[in-house]
Amino acid sequence: MTGSTYLAPYVNWRGQAREAMEFYASVLGGTLEVMTFADMGGVAAGVAEHEVAWVMHSALTVSDSVLLMGSDHPAHVPGEPKKAQISLSGDDEATLRRWWDGFAARADVVQPLDQAPWGDWFGSLDDHYGVHWMFNISGPRAAVG
Repeated sequence: MTGSTYLAPYVNWRGQAREAMEFYASVLGGTLEVMTFADMGGVAAGVAEHEVAWVMHSALTVSDSVLLMGSDHPAHVPGEPKKAQISLSGDDEATLRRWWDGFAARADVVQPLDQAPWGDWFGSLDDHYGVHWMFNISGPRAAVG
Protein backbone atom coordinates (compact mmCIF):
# COMPACT_ATOMS: atom_id res chain seq x y z
CA MET A 1 0.00 0.00 0.00
CA THR A 2 1.38 3.39 -0.93
CA GLY A 3 0.70 6.64 0.83
CA SER A 4 -0.16 9.96 -0.71
CA THR A 5 1.52 13.31 -0.65
CA TYR A 6 0.06 16.69 -1.45
CA LEU A 7 1.21 20.29 -1.46
CA ALA A 8 -0.66 22.71 0.81
CA PRO A 9 0.39 26.36 0.40
CA TYR A 10 0.42 28.35 3.65
CA VAL A 11 0.03 32.14 3.47
CA ASN A 12 0.53 34.70 6.25
CA TRP A 13 -1.00 38.14 6.75
CA ARG A 14 -1.14 40.69 9.53
CA GLY A 15 -4.81 40.96 10.50
CA GLN A 16 -6.29 40.01 7.10
CA ALA A 17 -6.27 36.20 7.24
CA ARG A 18 -9.98 35.72 7.99
CA GLU A 19 -11.07 38.16 5.28
CA ALA A 20 -8.66 36.67 2.73
CA MET A 21 -9.54 33.06 3.50
CA GLU A 22 -13.28 33.81 3.40
CA PHE A 23 -12.78 35.46 0.00
CA TYR A 24 -10.82 32.44 -1.25
CA ALA A 25 -13.61 30.16 -0.02
CA SER A 26 -16.17 32.28 -1.91
CA VAL A 27 -14.18 31.79 -5.13
CA LEU A 28 -12.82 28.26 -4.74
CA GLY A 29 -15.66 26.71 -2.72
CA GLY A 30 -14.88 24.05 -0.16
CA THR A 31 -14.90 24.02 3.62
CA LEU A 32 -13.10 26.66 5.68
CA GLU A 33 -12.01 25.93 9.25
CA VAL A 34 -10.68 28.80 11.37
CA MET A 35 -8.99 28.80 14.77
CA THR A 36 -8.27 32.16 16.40
CA PHE A 37 -5.57 33.14 18.88
CA ALA A 38 -8.38 33.50 21.44
CA ASP A 39 -9.18 29.82 20.89
CA MET A 40 -5.57 29.04 21.87
CA GLY A 41 -5.28 31.18 25.00
CA GLY A 42 -5.16 34.70 23.55
CA VAL A 43 -3.46 37.23 25.84
CA ALA A 44 -2.39 34.46 28.22
CA ALA A 45 -0.47 32.92 25.30
CA GLY A 46 1.37 36.17 24.60
CA VAL A 47 -0.85 37.67 21.91
CA ALA A 48 -1.75 41.36 22.19
CA GLU A 49 -5.34 42.04 23.18
CA HIS A 50 -6.17 43.67 19.83
CA GLU A 51 -4.91 40.51 18.02
CA VAL A 52 -6.76 37.77 19.92
CA ALA A 53 -9.51 37.57 17.26
CA TRP A 54 -6.89 37.14 14.53
CA VAL A 55 -6.47 33.79 12.82
CA MET A 56 -3.98 31.44 14.47
CA HIS A 57 -4.60 28.78 11.78
CA SER A 58 -7.07 28.27 8.97
CA ALA A 59 -7.53 25.55 6.38
CA LEU A 60 -9.63 25.73 3.23
CA THR A 61 -10.26 22.22 1.94
CA VAL A 62 -11.49 22.51 -1.64
CA SER A 63 -10.94 18.91 -2.73
CA ASP A 64 -8.71 15.91 -2.10
CA SER A 65 -5.92 17.69 -3.98
CA VAL A 66 -6.54 21.39 -3.18
CA LEU A 67 -5.85 22.63 0.34
CA LEU A 68 -4.94 26.23 1.20
CA MET A 69 -3.88 27.24 4.70
CA GLY A 70 -3.21 30.61 6.26
CA SER A 71 -2.82 32.62 9.43
CA ASP A 72 -2.14 36.05 10.84
CA HIS A 73 1.35 37.03 11.96
CA PRO A 74 1.03 38.64 15.43
CA ALA A 75 3.31 41.49 16.46
CA HIS A 76 5.20 39.46 19.09
CA VAL A 77 6.48 37.04 16.41
CA PRO A 78 9.70 38.39 14.85
CA GLY A 79 9.84 39.25 11.16
CA GLU A 80 7.30 40.16 8.55
CA PRO A 81 4.49 37.95 7.25
CA LYS A 82 5.54 35.73 4.34
CA LYS A 83 3.51 36.05 1.16
CA ALA A 84 3.28 33.41 -1.50
CA GLN A 85 2.88 32.65 -5.16
CA ILE A 86 0.24 30.02 -5.73
CA SER A 87 -0.26 28.09 -8.95
CA LEU A 88 -3.57 26.47 -9.86
CA SER A 89 -3.16 24.06 -12.77
CA GLY A 90 -5.00 21.25 -14.48
CA ASP A 91 -7.29 20.27 -17.31
CA ASP A 92 -10.61 21.10 -15.63
CA GLU A 93 -11.12 24.18 -17.78
CA ALA A 94 -14.54 25.14 -16.43
CA THR A 95 -13.39 25.13 -12.80
CA LEU A 96 -10.14 26.94 -13.47
CA ARG A 97 -11.86 29.63 -15.59
CA ARG A 98 -14.52 30.10 -12.89
CA TRP A 99 -11.78 30.52 -10.29
CA TRP A 100 -9.87 32.92 -12.57
CA ASP A 101 -13.00 35.05 -13.06
CA GLY A 102 -13.65 35.10 -9.30
CA PHE A 103 -10.13 36.27 -8.49
CA ALA A 104 -9.76 38.64 -11.47
CA ALA A 105 -12.86 40.58 -10.41
CA ARG A 106 -10.92 41.90 -7.38
CA ALA A 107 -7.29 41.74 -8.48
CA ASP A 108 -4.57 43.38 -10.54
CA VAL A 109 -4.22 41.18 -13.60
CA VAL A 110 -0.52 40.81 -14.40
CA GLN A 111 -0.91 38.49 -17.40
CA PRO A 112 -4.38 38.05 -18.89
CA LEU A 113 -5.59 34.46 -19.20
CA ASP A 114 -4.62 33.69 -22.78
CA GLN A 115 -3.10 30.94 -24.87
CA ALA A 116 0.58 30.55 -24.05
CA PRO A 117 3.38 29.57 -26.44
CA TRP A 118 3.48 26.09 -24.87
CA GLY A 119 -0.15 25.46 -25.88
CA ASP A 120 -1.85 25.87 -22.49
CA TRP A 121 -3.90 28.83 -21.32
CA PHE A 122 -1.96 30.86 -18.75
CA GLY A 123 -2.64 33.98 -16.70
CA SER A 124 -1.46 35.55 -13.47
CA LEU A 125 -2.76 38.15 -11.06
CA ASP A 126 -2.05 39.81 -7.73
CA ASP A 127 -5.03 39.61 -5.41
CA HIS A 128 -6.00 42.39 -3.03
CA TYR A 129 -4.35 40.51 -0.15
CA GLY A 130 -0.88 40.62 -1.70
CA VAL A 131 -0.78 37.04 -2.99
CA HIS A 132 0.33 36.29 -6.57
CA TRP A 133 -1.78 33.61 -8.31
CA MET A 134 -0.83 31.76 -11.49
CA PHE A 135 -3.40 29.81 -13.52
CA ASN A 136 -2.50 27.20 -16.14
CA ILE A 137 -5.21 25.35 -18.04
CA SER A 138 -3.79 22.35 -19.90
CA GLY A 139 -4.47 22.34 -23.61
CA PRO A 140 -3.17 20.80 -26.78
CA ARG A 141 0.56 21.31 -27.09
CA ALA A 142 1.67 24.03 -29.48
CA ALA A 143 3.29 22.82 -32.67
CA VAL A 144 7.05 23.06 -32.51
CA GLY A 145 8.93 24.66 -35.33
